[in-house]
Amino acid sequence: MDTKALLKKVRKIEIKTRRLSDHVFGGEYHSTFKGRGMTFSEVRQYQFGDDVRAIDWNVTARYNEPFVKVFEEERELTLMLVVDVSGSEAFGTKTQFKREILTEIAATLAFSALQNNDKVGLLLFSEQVELFIPPKKGRSHILRIIRELLEFEPKSKETNISAALEFLSGVLKKKAIVFMLSDFMDSGYEKTLRITAKKHDLTGIRVYDPVETELPKLGIVPMRDAETGQIRWINTQSKKVRNQYAKHFNARTTEYQELFKKNGAGNMSCSVEESYVKKLLGYFKARI
Repeated sequence: MDTKALLKKVRKIEIKTRRLSDHVFGGEYHSTFKGRGMTFSEVRQYQFGDDVRAIDWNVTARYNEPFVKVFEEERELTLMLVVDVSGSEAFGTKTQFKREILTEIAATLAFSALQNNDKVGLLLFSEQVELFIPPKKGRSHILRIIRELLEFEPKSKETNISAALEFLSGVLKKKAIVFMLSDFMDSGYEKTLRITAKKHDLTGIRVYDPVETELPKLGIVPMRDAETGQIRWINTQSKKVRNQYAKHFNARTTEYQELFKKNGAGNMSCSVEESYVKKLLGYFKARI
């Protein structure tokens, strides 16, 4: 993609997703992710109804009347976007590829964080960590993240969720809001998921294509694995084959949902044909 075309695409993504974050998600984001704790702000005279545990006894003794400590919510947060760029994300049968939807969702979350003056970082992964951008503030930083989401070419096409989560645990020392965006076509990542969910506020966002849920009747067709490159001839007329295909998808879906729920992490799923706006709003409101 040449520079002019890339900038045009970045601008288009910014206009669409920033409008969503400004008018739709700003308040929901703020309400959902409130801050890590309380910091001391000032002391003031005791008023009827104040918690006696907040009395500052040193100041009270000095002025011979009760004063209480006032605390403010620590608002600055770190949002970390962990985005799957493996081969299966370049799949799409109708309007958009999965990676395009992941990019839009990530950009919307990033601008929501920007509106709240939070830091935003990016981790792109396949079977290895492909790119890590440390969390920072500012519009130019967000635009850099969007550029990488749009044009980054991974070295590998396979997926290793554990590797991404393990790397994340090593580089993020303080608690962060972590959104992992993927189709979650992987297994064996429960241990690293559990560790990450204990340390951070973790949410999985799973994006899939409708064709992945149900195999259409197309006769005997060649099907290529987007991650391994392996080609197999599949008889899509066979009811048994179609049932096995659907069963495999449903099993992966259940595994993903149960793993995240079991380990105290949030999760949502969205088809490329669904409105991710409604899905995100529903998720945020359910958490408040």
